Amino acid sequence: MHFKQVTGYLERQGLVFEVVPGKTIAVLGFAGENGRWRVVADVKEDRGIVIFYSIAPVNVPEGPRAAVAEYLTRANHNMTLGNFELDYSDGEVRYKTSTRVGSDALTDNMLEPLLFANLATMDRYLPGLMAVAFGNRSPAEAIAEAEK
Repeated sequence: MHFKQVTGYLERQGLVFEVVPGKTIAVLGFAGENGRWRVVADVKEDRGIVIFYSIAPVNVPEGPRAAVAEYLTRANHNMTLGNFELDYSDGEVRYKTSTRVGSDALTDNMLEPLLFANLATMDRYLPGLMAVAFGNRSPAEAIAEAEK
């Protein structure tokens, strides 16, 4: 029920996506001003939860993971809608926005801030993420640049 609303919304936005067979997951590519990445819409029908993930285009190597974790923690500090996550086992970084809808109707007005805040936030913080992970930039310097 909610997955149909999510995929309909994505279609109305003119976004091209693929549905993962047998799952309530849609995957699409997105190009922002600062890079390209995968976006995943994951609907947990049994729990009435809708999640959008923007997945960074590269996994963070083991060496700089602690510095990237600091960068992401600094970024998360003032977030009001969503948060960054770092998988320490493989270095995947993603930004997550979600809502619990329950059995209520899901509308485009509910989905729009979830998706667009997600995309805009990944785009805003991606250069700093890359600078900390691959450019020896300090987390504090990278955050200052991202948040100016």
